Amino acid sequence: MGLFSQAEKKLEGAVGGVFARAFKGDVQPVEITHQLTKELDQQAQILAQDKRLVPNDFLISLSKHDYARLFPYSKTMTAEITTDLREYAAEHDYIFSGPVSIQLEERPDLPVGRFLVASETVAEVDAPRTPTGLKSANLVVEVNGVRHPLTPPGFTVGRGADADLRINDPGISRTHAQFVVTGSGSSLRVRILDLNSTNGILVDGRKVAEAELGDGSRIDIGKTQMLVYAPTGS
Repeated sequence: MGLFSQAEKKLEGAVGGVFARAFKGDVQPVEITHQLTKELDQQAQILAQDKRLVPNDFLISLSKHDYARLFPYSKTMTAEITTDLREYAAEHDYIFSGPVSIQLEERPDLPVGRFLVASETVAEVDAPRTPTGLKSANLVVEVNGVRHPLTPPGFTVGRGADADLRINDPGISRTHAQFVVTGSGSSLRVRILDLNSTNGILVDGRKVAEAELGDGSRIDIGKTQMLVYAPTGS
């Protein structure tokens, strides 16, 4: 309750306090903050000891009226809400797997004053220590919207500092898997190897210790999904 009151004061200051005074019955920013903290509580997953993983990517669906009213202030509003969520998470020993992202969308089917929250856990990814020119790659692997070229000799994936491609996902081992890349052009061969990880690897829905990869292969490790494909123009 204390954080809720503090968040309300911050948000009213950020947008001039105009919402609560002039738009009774409409969605208020402080209501969004309160709902997002409830979302953290409901979606928290136990990791180890007292630490729990919570979503860090949020989509707020608003009526056409509320979206038009809030969107002009969205940058300031989401920055304030993000600060409050981080404070709330710290107080409750919650862990975000990556940067907090809050997006607004218009939903014509929603009535004025009502909003919906969708959330998911999206891992933060560090770039691999490999060549970065996509034009020289016949295949790439996409992780959380970032493409990484699959060029010889390949690279390791994991949560630890020794991995070439670091992914901040608690379900991933420190050194989880290895992409092994040989050949080039039409003779390019890509494999993935499980490096004795705790939670294993899924390729196209099957748990494997080793698998050949090609255009369209889907890989799941921890809560992170990867897609192998040939980029247009490569």
